[in-house]
Amino acid sequence: MVRLVDVDGSLSQGLGELRRRFDVPAAFPANVLAEAERVTTPTSGANGTARVDRTGVDFVTLDPVGSTDLDQAFSIEAAGSDLILRYAIADVGAFVLPGGAIDTEAWRRGVTLYLPDGRAGLHPPQLAEGAASLLADVDRPAVVFAVRVGSDGAVQLDGAERAIVRSRAQLAYATVEPGQLPPEFGEFARRIEAAEAVRGADRIDMPEQEVVRVGDSYHLRFRPRRAVERQGAAMSLATNMAVADALLAAGTGLFRTMPAVDGRGERRLRHTAHAFGLDWPRDVPLDRFEPTLDPDDPRTAAFQLAVRRASGRASYAPYRSGEVPWHAAIAATYTHATAPLRRLADRFVVEAAVSVVAGRPVEPWVGEAFESLPAVMDAATSRASQIDRAALDLAEAIVLTGREGELFDAVVTDEDDRGVRIQVCDPAIVARVAARRVDPGDEIRVRLVGVDVGEGRVEFERVA
Repeated sequence: MVRLVDVDGSLSQGLGELRRRFDVPAAFPANVLAEAERVTTPTSGANGTARVDRTGVDFVTLDPVGSTDLDQAFSIEAAGSDLILRYAIADVGAFVLPGGAIDTEAWRRGVTLYLPDGRAGLHPPQLAEGAASLLADVDRPAVVFAVRVGSDGAVQLDGAERAIVRSRAQLAYATVEPGQLPPEFGEFARRIEAAEAVRGADRIDMPEQEVVRVGDSYHLRFRPRRAVERQGAAMSLATNMAVADALLAAGTGLFRTMPAVDGRGERRLRHTAHAFGLDWPRDVPLDRFEPTLDPDDPRTAAFQLAVRRASGRASYAPYRSGEVPWHAAIAATYTHATAPLRRLADRFVVEAAVSVVAGRPVEPWVGEAFESLPAVMDAATSRASQIDRAALDLAEAIVLTGREGELFDAVVTDEDDRGVRIQVCDPAIVARVAARRVDPGDEIRVRLVGVDVGEGRVEFERVA
Protein backbone atom coordinates (compact mmCIF):
# COMPACT_ATOMS: atom_id res chain seq x y z
CA MET A 1 0.00 0.00 0.00
CA VAL A 2 1.37 3.40 -1.04
CA ARG A 3 0.36 6.51 0.86
CA LEU A 4 -0.65 9.37 -1.41
CA VAL A 5 0.54 12.79 -0.39
CA ASP A 6 -2.23 15.13 -1.48
CA VAL A 7 0.03 17.95 -2.64
CA ASP A 8 -1.89 21.25 -2.50
CA GLY A 9 -5.16 19.28 -2.38
CA SER A 10 -4.52 17.94 -5.89
CA LEU A 11 -6.18 14.60 -5.20
CA SER A 12 -9.34 16.17 -3.83
CA GLN A 13 -9.41 18.65 -6.70
CA GLY A 14 -8.76 15.89 -9.21
CA LEU A 15 -11.58 13.75 -7.86
CA GLY A 16 -13.90 16.73 -8.05
CA GLU A 17 -12.90 17.22 -11.68
CA LEU A 18 -13.58 13.54 -12.38
CA ARG A 19 -17.08 13.95 -11.02
CA ARG A 20 -17.68 16.89 -13.34
CA ARG A 21 -16.08 15.24 -16.37
CA PHE A 22 -18.11 12.05 -16.06
CA ASP A 23 -21.29 13.77 -14.88
CA VAL A 24 -21.41 11.82 -11.62
CA PRO A 25 -24.72 12.67 -9.93
CA ALA A 26 -24.22 14.72 -6.77
CA ALA A 27 -27.67 14.08 -5.32
CA PHE A 28 -31.08 12.65 -6.15
CA PRO A 29 -33.77 14.94 -7.57
CA ALA A 30 -36.42 16.08 -5.13
CA ASN A 31 -39.19 14.06 -6.79
CA VAL A 32 -37.11 10.87 -6.46
CA LEU A 33 -36.49 11.47 -2.76
CA ALA A 34 -40.17 12.26 -2.23
CA GLU A 35 -41.23 9.04 -3.92
CA ALA A 36 -38.69 7.08 -1.87
CA GLU A 37 -40.25 8.44 1.32
CA ARG A 38 -43.69 7.28 0.14
CA VAL A 39 -42.75 3.71 -0.84
CA THR A 40 -40.92 2.46 2.25
CA THR A 41 -43.68 -0.13 2.74
CA PRO A 42 -43.21 -2.92 0.18
CA THR A 43 -45.93 -4.25 -2.10
CA SER A 44 -46.91 -7.92 -2.14
CA GLY A 45 -45.29 -8.40 -5.53
CA ALA A 46 -46.23 -8.76 -9.19
CA ASN A 47 -49.71 -10.10 -9.95
CA GLY A 48 -50.69 -9.58 -6.32
CA THR A 49 -48.88 -12.73 -5.23
CA ALA A 50 -48.65 -13.15 -1.48
CA ARG A 51 -45.28 -13.30 0.22
CA VAL A 52 -44.14 -16.48 1.90
CA ASP A 53 -42.93 -16.15 5.49
CA ARG A 54 -39.29 -17.29 5.53
CA THR A 55 -38.28 -15.49 8.70
CA GLY A 56 -37.64 -18.90 10.27
CA VAL A 57 -34.72 -19.56 7.91
CA ASP A 58 -31.30 -18.73 9.36
CA PHE A 59 -30.19 -16.21 6.76
CA VAL A 60 -26.97 -14.20 7.21
CA THR A 61 -25.24 -11.59 5.05
CA LEU A 62 -21.53 -11.41 4.15
CA ASP A 63 -20.10 -8.17 2.77
CA PRO A 64 -17.22 -5.72 3.17
CA VAL A 65 -16.95 -4.04 6.57
CA GLY A 66 -19.35 -1.14 6.92
CA SER A 67 -21.62 -2.05 3.99
CA THR A 68 -25.19 -0.81 4.27
CA ASP A 69 -26.62 -1.60 0.81
CA LEU A 70 -27.02 -5.35 1.35
CA ASP A 71 -28.29 -7.19 -1.73
CA GLN A 72 -27.94 -10.81 -0.58
CA ALA A 73 -28.56 -13.03 2.43
CA PHE A 74 -28.03 -16.78 2.38
CA SER A 75 -28.44 -20.13 4.05
CA ILE A 76 -27.06 -23.49 2.92
CA GLU A 77 -28.20 -26.97 3.91
CA ALA A 78 -27.58 -30.53 2.82
CA ALA A 79 -30.27 -32.52 0.95
CA GLY A 80 -28.88 -36.02 0.56
CA SER A 81 -25.76 -35.69 -1.59
CA ASP A 82 -26.89 -32.28 -2.85
CA LEU A 83 -26.56 -28.86 -1.26
CA ILE A 84 -29.40 -26.35 -1.30
CA LEU A 85 -28.53 -22.66 -1.33
CA ARG A 86 -31.35 -20.33 -0.38
CA TYR A 87 -30.20 -17.00 -1.72
CA ALA A 88 -32.39 -14.09 -0.65
CA ILE A 89 -32.08 -11.12 -2.99
CA ALA A 90 -33.30 -7.64 -2.05
CA ASP A 91 -36.69 -7.24 -3.73
CA VAL A 92 -36.18 -3.81 -5.25
CA GLY A 93 -39.24 -4.42 -7.44
CA ALA A 94 -41.38 -4.26 -4.30
CA PHE A 95 -40.59 -0.55 -3.97
CA VAL A 96 -39.98 0.72 -7.51
CA LEU A 97 -42.99 1.55 -9.67
CA PRO A 98 -42.25 1.00 -13.38
CA GLY A 99 -42.20 4.42 -15.00
CA GLY A 100 -42.10 6.24 -11.66
CA ALA A 101 -39.53 8.76 -10.49
CA ILE A 102 -37.20 6.21 -8.88
CA ASP A 103 -37.36 3.95 -11.92
CA THR A 104 -36.69 6.81 -14.34
CA GLU A 105 -33.68 7.99 -12.34
CA ALA A 106 -32.32 4.43 -12.09
CA TRP A 107 -32.46 4.11 -15.89
CA ARG A 108 -30.47 7.35 -16.11
CA ARG A 109 -27.79 6.09 -13.70
CA GLY A 110 -27.58 2.38 -14.61
CA VAL A 111 -25.21 1.39 -11.80
CA THR A 112 -23.87 2.64 -8.51
CA LEU A 113 -20.65 4.59 -9.10
CA TYR A 114 -17.79 4.32 -6.62
CA LEU A 115 -15.09 6.96 -6.14
CA PRO A 116 -12.49 7.23 -3.38
CA ASP A 117 -14.33 10.17 -1.82
CA GLY A 118 -17.82 8.65 -1.93
CA ARG A 119 -20.37 6.82 -4.06
CA ALA A 120 -23.28 7.84 -6.25
CA GLY A 121 -25.97 5.25 -5.64
CA LEU A 122 -28.34 3.70 -8.17
CA HIS A 123 -31.24 4.11 -5.74
CA PRO A 124 -31.92 6.71 -3.06
CA PRO A 125 -30.48 5.84 0.35
CA GLN A 126 -33.94 5.48 1.94
CA LEU A 127 -34.22 2.27 -0.11
CA ALA A 128 -30.66 1.14 -0.86
CA GLU A 129 -29.47 1.53 2.72
CA GLY A 130 -32.83 1.32 4.43
CA ALA A 131 -36.16 -0.27 3.55
CA ALA A 132 -34.86 -2.54 0.75
CA SER A 133 -31.49 -3.48 2.27
CA LEU A 134 -31.29 -6.91 3.94
CA LEU A 135 -30.06 -5.51 7.25
CA ALA A 136 -29.84 -7.75 10.27
CA ASP A 137 -32.65 -8.28 12.78
CA VAL A 138 -35.41 -6.66 10.71
CA ASP A 139 -38.03 -8.17 8.41
CA ARG A 140 -37.36 -7.43 4.75
CA PRO A 141 -39.01 -8.32 1.42
CA ALA A 142 -36.83 -10.53 -0.77
CA VAL A 143 -36.91 -12.89 -3.70
CA VAL A 144 -35.54 -16.21 -2.46
CA PHE A 145 -33.85 -18.41 -5.06
CA ALA A 146 -33.42 -22.08 -4.20
CA VAL A 147 -30.32 -23.34 -6.00
CA ARG A 148 -29.50 -27.05 -5.94
CA VAL A 149 -25.83 -27.98 -6.30
CA GLY A 150 -24.89 -31.57 -7.04
CA SER A 151 -21.79 -33.38 -5.87
CA ASP A 152 -20.20 -32.53 -9.24
CA GLY A 153 -20.96 -28.81 -8.87
CA ALA A 154 -23.82 -28.80 -11.40
CA VAL A 155 -26.41 -26.15 -10.56
CA GLN A 156 -30.17 -26.09 -10.97
CA LEU A 157 -32.80 -23.51 -10.05
CA ASP A 158 -35.34 -25.31 -7.86
CA GLY A 159 -37.45 -22.31 -6.93
CA ALA A 160 -37.97 -18.55 -6.83
CA GLU A 161 -40.48 -16.98 -4.48
CA ARG A 162 -41.33 -13.61 -3.04
CA ALA A 163 -40.89 -13.81 0.70
CA ILE A 164 -40.29 -12.00 3.95
CA VAL A 165 -36.88 -12.81 5.43
CA ARG A 166 -34.92 -11.80 8.51
CA SER A 167 -31.12 -11.88 8.50
CA ARG A 168 -29.67 -13.23 11.73
CA ALA A 169 -26.29 -11.52 11.42
CA GLN A 170 -24.37 -9.02 9.28
CA LEU A 171 -21.00 -10.67 8.73
CA ALA A 172 -17.92 -9.02 7.21
CA TYR A 173 -15.15 -10.59 5.11
CA ALA A 174 -12.42 -9.16 7.30
CA THR A 175 -13.83 -10.31 10.63
CA VAL A 176 -16.02 -13.37 10.02
CA GLU A 177 -15.22 -16.52 11.98
CA PRO A 178 -15.79 -19.98 10.45
CA GLY A 179 -18.31 -20.85 13.15
CA GLN A 180 -20.54 -17.96 12.05
CA LEU A 181 -21.02 -19.47 8.59
CA PRO A 182 -23.18 -22.46 7.63
CA PRO A 183 -21.22 -25.72 8.04
CA GLU A 184 -21.70 -26.43 4.33
CA PHE A 185 -20.26 -23.06 3.22
CA GLY A 186 -16.78 -24.34 2.36
CA GLU A 187 -18.04 -27.48 0.63
CA PHE A 188 -20.44 -25.41 -1.46
CA ALA A 189 -17.59 -23.24 -2.73
CA ARG A 190 -15.38 -26.29 -3.34
CA ARG A 191 -18.02 -27.87 -5.58
CA ILE A 192 -18.53 -24.70 -7.62
CA GLU A 193 -14.78 -24.21 -8.08
CA ALA A 194 -14.28 -27.88 -9.04
CA ALA A 195 -16.97 -27.53 -11.70
CA GLU A 196 -15.24 -24.41 -13.01
CA ALA A 197 -12.00 -26.37 -13.42
CA VAL A 198 -13.83 -29.11 -15.36
CA ARG A 199 -15.46 -26.52 -17.66
CA GLY A 200 -12.12 -24.83 -18.27
CA ALA A 201 -13.38 -21.51 -16.98
CA ASP A 202 -10.76 -18.77 -16.83
CA ARG A 203 -12.68 -16.51 -14.47
CA ILE A 204 -10.28 -14.19 -12.67
CA ASP A 205 -11.26 -13.20 -9.14
CA MET A 206 -9.90 -9.72 -9.35
CA PRO A 207 -7.98 -8.19 -6.50
CA GLU A 208 -8.96 -4.58 -6.15
CA GLN A 209 -6.52 -1.89 -7.10
CA GLU A 210 -8.10 0.91 -5.22
CA VAL A 211 -7.70 4.36 -3.80
CA VAL A 212 -9.04 4.39 -0.26
CA ARG A 213 -9.52 7.13 2.26
CA VAL A 214 -8.05 6.49 5.71
CA GLY A 215 -8.77 9.38 8.05
CA ASP A 216 -7.46 12.52 6.39
CA SER A 217 -5.19 10.71 3.91
CA TYR A 218 -5.56 8.49 0.85
CA HIS A 219 -3.76 5.28 -0.04
CA LEU A 220 -3.21 3.48 -3.36
CA ARG A 221 -3.16 -0.26 -2.85
CA PHE A 222 -3.76 -3.70 -4.28
CA ARG A 223 -6.20 -5.56 -2.05
CA PRO A 224 -5.98 -9.30 -2.75
CA ARG A 225 -9.27 -11.11 -2.24
CA ARG A 226 -9.55 -13.19 0.90
CA ALA A 227 -10.41 -16.87 0.64
CA VAL A 228 -13.80 -16.22 2.23
CA GLU A 229 -14.55 -13.63 -0.48
CA ARG A 230 -13.89 -16.17 -3.21
CA GLN A 231 -16.07 -18.67 -1.37
CA GLY A 232 -18.82 -16.08 -1.02
CA ALA A 233 -18.62 -15.24 -4.71
CA ALA A 234 -19.40 -18.89 -5.47
CA MET A 235 -22.95 -18.32 -4.22
CA SER A 236 -23.62 -15.47 -6.65
CA LEU A 237 -21.93 -17.39 -9.45
CA ALA A 238 -24.07 -20.49 -8.86
CA THR A 239 -27.28 -18.45 -8.61
CA ASN A 240 -26.59 -16.41 -11.73
CA MET A 241 -25.80 -19.56 -13.72
CA ALA A 242 -28.91 -21.36 -12.48
CA VAL A 243 -31.15 -18.37 -13.26
CA ALA A 244 -29.54 -18.01 -16.71
CA ASP A 245 -30.23 -21.66 -17.54
CA ALA A 246 -33.87 -21.31 -16.48
CA LEU A 247 -34.38 -18.16 -18.53
CA LEU A 248 -32.68 -19.64 -21.58
CA ALA A 249 -34.90 -22.73 -21.39
CA ALA A 250 -37.96 -20.45 -21.23
CA GLY A 251 -36.82 -18.42 -24.25
CA THR A 252 -36.41 -15.09 -22.47
CA GLY A 253 -33.89 -13.12 -20.43
CA LEU A 254 -30.94 -10.78 -20.43
CA PHE A 255 -27.52 -12.39 -20.42
CA ARG A 256 -23.98 -11.36 -19.62
CA THR A 257 -21.58 -12.27 -22.42
CA MET A 258 -17.82 -12.06 -22.80
CA PRO A 259 -15.31 -13.21 -25.44
CA ALA A 260 -12.18 -15.09 -24.44
CA VAL A 261 -8.66 -13.66 -24.16
CA ASP A 262 -7.33 -13.98 -27.69
CA GLY A 263 -3.89 -15.17 -28.77
CA ARG A 264 -2.42 -11.70 -28.92
CA GLY A 265 -3.75 -10.93 -25.45
CA GLU A 266 -2.21 -14.07 -23.99
CA ARG A 267 1.15 -13.30 -25.59
CA ARG A 268 1.03 -9.86 -24.00
CA LEU A 269 0.19 -11.43 -20.65
CA ARG A 270 3.20 -13.71 -20.89
CA HIS A 271 5.41 -10.65 -21.21
CA THR A 272 3.67 -9.07 -18.23
CA ALA A 273 4.24 -12.23 -16.18
CA HIS A 274 7.92 -12.06 -17.13
CA ALA A 275 8.03 -8.42 -15.99
CA PHE A 276 6.84 -9.50 -12.57
CA GLY A 277 9.23 -12.43 -12.34
CA LEU A 278 6.42 -15.00 -12.54
CA ASP A 279 7.40 -18.36 -14.02
CA TRP A 280 4.78 -19.22 -16.65
CA PRO A 281 5.74 -22.42 -18.53
CA ARG A 282 5.21 -22.11 -22.26
CA ASP A 283 3.03 -25.23 -22.47
CA VAL A 284 0.62 -24.10 -19.71
CA PRO A 285 -2.48 -22.10 -20.77
CA LEU A 286 -3.75 -19.08 -18.86
CA ASP A 287 -6.63 -20.91 -17.16
CA ARG A 288 -4.19 -23.41 -15.64
CA PHE A 289 -1.47 -20.89 -14.80
CA GLU A 290 -3.52 -18.30 -12.89
CA PRO A 291 -4.72 -20.71 -10.13
CA THR A 292 -1.10 -21.58 -9.32
CA LEU A 293 -0.27 -18.02 -8.26
CA ASP A 294 0.08 -17.13 -4.60
CA PRO A 295 -2.92 -14.93 -3.65
CA ASP A 296 -0.83 -13.25 -0.94
CA ASP A 297 1.90 -12.19 -3.38
CA PRO A 298 1.35 -8.58 -4.53
CA ARG A 299 2.68 -9.58 -7.96
CA THR A 300 -0.38 -11.79 -8.34
CA ALA A 301 -2.68 -8.82 -7.84
CA ALA A 302 -0.88 -6.81 -10.51
CA PHE A 303 -0.90 -9.74 -12.95
CA GLN A 304 -4.59 -10.37 -12.45
CA LEU A 305 -5.31 -6.73 -13.24
CA ALA A 306 -3.43 -7.25 -16.51
CA VAL A 307 -5.55 -10.32 -17.26
CA ARG A 308 -8.74 -8.35 -16.85
CA ARG A 309 -7.43 -5.63 -19.17
CA ALA A 310 -6.51 -8.27 -21.79
CA SER A 311 -9.89 -10.01 -21.68
CA GLY A 312 -12.55 -9.26 -24.22
CA ARG A 313 -15.11 -6.69 -23.18
CA ALA A 314 -18.11 -8.08 -21.32
CA SER A 315 -21.54 -6.91 -22.46
CA TYR A 316 -25.25 -7.58 -22.12
CA ALA A 317 -27.44 -9.37 -24.67
CA PRO A 318 -31.17 -10.17 -24.72
CA TYR A 319 -32.43 -13.64 -25.60
CA ARG A 320 -32.44 -14.43 -29.32
CA SER A 321 -34.02 -17.59 -30.67
CA GLY A 322 -31.44 -20.12 -31.82
CA GLU A 323 -28.55 -18.42 -30.02
CA VAL A 324 -26.76 -19.59 -26.87
CA PRO A 325 -25.33 -16.54 -25.06
CA TRP A 326 -21.89 -17.35 -23.72
CA HIS A 327 -19.56 -15.91 -21.10
CA ALA A 328 -16.06 -17.15 -21.88
CA ALA A 329 -14.59 -16.38 -18.46
CA ILE A 330 -17.35 -18.39 -16.77
CA ALA A 331 -17.46 -20.98 -19.58
CA ALA A 332 -21.24 -21.04 -19.26
CA THR A 333 -24.44 -19.16 -19.96
CA TYR A 334 -24.61 -16.41 -17.38
CA THR A 335 -26.74 -13.53 -16.18
CA HIS A 336 -26.75 -10.88 -13.46
CA ALA A 337 -29.51 -11.32 -10.90
CA THR A 338 -27.94 -10.91 -7.48
CA ALA A 339 -27.21 -7.17 -7.05
CA PRO A 340 -30.41 -5.23 -7.85
CA LEU A 341 -29.59 -2.47 -5.37
CA ARG A 342 -26.47 -1.62 -7.39
CA ARG A 343 -27.22 -2.73 -10.98
CA LEU A 344 -30.35 -1.72 -12.88
CA ALA A 345 -30.56 -4.85 -15.05
CA ASP A 346 -30.71 -7.27 -12.11
CA ARG A 347 -34.17 -6.08 -11.07
CA PHE A 348 -35.66 -7.11 -14.41
CA VAL A 349 -33.84 -10.44 -14.47
CA VAL A 350 -35.22 -11.21 -11.00
CA GLU A 351 -38.75 -10.36 -12.16
CA ALA A 352 -38.40 -12.65 -15.17
CA ALA A 353 -37.06 -15.51 -13.05
CA VAL A 354 -39.98 -15.29 -10.62
CA SER A 355 -42.44 -15.45 -13.53
CA VAL A 356 -40.67 -18.34 -15.27
CA VAL A 357 -40.50 -20.47 -12.12
CA ALA A 358 -44.19 -19.82 -11.45
CA GLY A 359 -45.06 -20.85 -15.01
CA ARG A 360 -46.34 -17.39 -15.90
CA PRO A 361 -45.47 -15.34 -18.98
CA VAL A 362 -42.86 -12.67 -18.36
CA GLU A 363 -44.50 -9.29 -17.88
CA PRO A 364 -44.49 -7.26 -21.13
CA TRP A 365 -42.68 -4.33 -19.47
CA VAL A 366 -39.90 -6.72 -18.41
CA GLY A 367 -39.52 -8.20 -21.89
CA GLU A 368 -39.44 -4.71 -23.40
CA ALA A 369 -36.75 -3.68 -20.91
CA PHE A 370 -34.53 -6.57 -22.02
CA GLU A 371 -34.32 -4.95 -25.45
CA SER A 372 -33.35 -1.54 -24.08
CA LEU A 373 -31.10 -2.55 -21.20
CA PRO A 374 -27.97 -3.66 -23.14
CA ALA A 375 -27.26 -0.16 -24.43
CA VAL A 376 -28.01 1.43 -21.06
CA MET A 377 -25.97 -1.08 -19.06
CA ASP A 378 -23.03 -1.13 -21.48
CA ALA A 379 -22.85 2.67 -21.29
CA ALA A 380 -23.18 2.69 -17.49
CA THR A 381 -20.59 -0.02 -16.88
CA SER A 382 -18.24 1.62 -19.38
CA ARG A 383 -18.54 4.93 -17.55
CA ALA A 384 -17.93 3.18 -14.22
CA SER A 385 -14.79 1.57 -15.64
CA GLN A 386 -13.58 4.88 -17.05
CA ILE A 387 -14.07 6.52 -13.66
CA ASP A 388 -12.16 3.71 -11.94
CA ARG A 389 -9.30 4.00 -14.44
CA ALA A 390 -9.21 7.80 -14.26
CA ALA A 391 -9.08 7.69 -10.45
CA LEU A 392 -6.20 5.19 -10.61
CA ASP A 393 -4.38 7.29 -13.24
CA LEU A 394 -4.73 10.29 -10.96
CA ALA A 395 -3.44 8.32 -7.99
CA GLU A 396 -0.50 6.92 -9.96
CA ALA A 397 0.45 10.42 -11.10
CA ILE A 398 0.40 11.65 -7.50
CA VAL A 399 2.48 8.65 -6.37
CA LEU A 400 5.13 9.54 -8.96
CA THR A 401 5.07 13.28 -8.27
CA GLY A 402 8.53 14.41 -7.22
CA ARG A 403 10.23 11.36 -8.73
CA GLU A 404 10.93 12.98 -12.09
CA GLY A 405 14.37 11.99 -13.33
CA GLU A 406 14.38 8.61 -11.56
CA LEU A 407 15.08 5.40 -13.47
CA PHE A 408 12.72 2.42 -13.47
CA ASP A 409 12.91 -1.15 -14.72
CA ALA A 410 10.23 -2.04 -17.26
CA VAL A 411 9.26 -4.74 -19.74
CA VAL A 412 7.79 -4.20 -23.19
CA THR A 413 4.39 -5.89 -23.27
CA ASP A 414 3.00 -4.80 -26.63
CA GLU A 415 3.43 -2.57 -29.65
CA ASP A 416 0.70 -1.08 -31.79
CA ASP A 417 0.01 1.95 -33.94
CA ARG A 418 0.15 4.17 -30.85
CA GLY A 419 3.62 3.06 -29.80
CA VAL A 420 5.22 0.73 -27.30
CA ARG A 421 3.35 -0.26 -24.15
CA ILE A 422 5.47 -0.97 -21.10
CA GLN A 423 4.88 -2.42 -17.66
CA VAL A 424 6.88 -0.61 -14.99
CA CYS A 425 7.79 -3.23 -12.44
CA ASP A 426 7.75 -1.16 -9.26
CA PRO A 427 5.37 0.53 -8.78
CA ALA A 428 3.03 -1.49 -11.06
CA ILE A 429 2.14 1.08 -13.70
CA VAL A 430 1.24 0.64 -17.36
CA ALA A 431 2.49 3.37 -19.67
CA ARG A 432 3.69 4.06 -23.21
CA VAL A 433 7.14 5.10 -24.35
CA ALA A 434 8.86 5.91 -27.62
CA ALA A 435 11.27 3.07 -28.35
CA ARG A 436 12.86 1.51 -31.43
CA ARG A 437 14.07 -2.00 -32.17
CA VAL A 438 12.29 -3.60 -29.24
CA ASP A 439 10.09 -6.66 -29.06
CA PRO A 440 7.48 -7.71 -26.55
CA GLY A 441 9.25 -9.25 -23.59
CA ASP A 442 12.34 -7.04 -23.85
CA GLU A 443 13.57 -5.57 -20.59
CA ILE A 444 14.33 -1.87 -20.77
CA ARG A 445 15.18 1.01 -18.46
CA VAL A 446 13.09 4.16 -18.54
CA ARG A 447 13.34 7.57 -16.95
CA LEU A 448 10.33 9.43 -15.61
CA VAL A 449 10.43 12.75 -17.45
CA GLY A 450 7.08 14.25 -16.62
CA VAL A 451 4.03 14.03 -14.39
CA ASP A 452 0.78 15.89 -15.01
CA VAL A 453 -1.53 15.35 -12.08
CA GLY A 454 -4.25 17.47 -13.64
CA GLU A 455 -4.37 15.16 -16.66
CA GLY A 456 -3.64 12.01 -14.67
CA ARG A 457 -0.71 11.37 -17.00
CA VAL A 458 2.90 10.24 -16.62
CA GLU A 459 5.61 10.35 -19.29
CA PHE A 460 8.67 8.10 -19.58
CA GLU A 461 11.64 7.98 -21.95
CA ARG A 462 13.82 5.00 -22.73
CA VAL A 463 17.41 5.19 -21.53
CA ALA A 464 18.61 1.60 -22.03
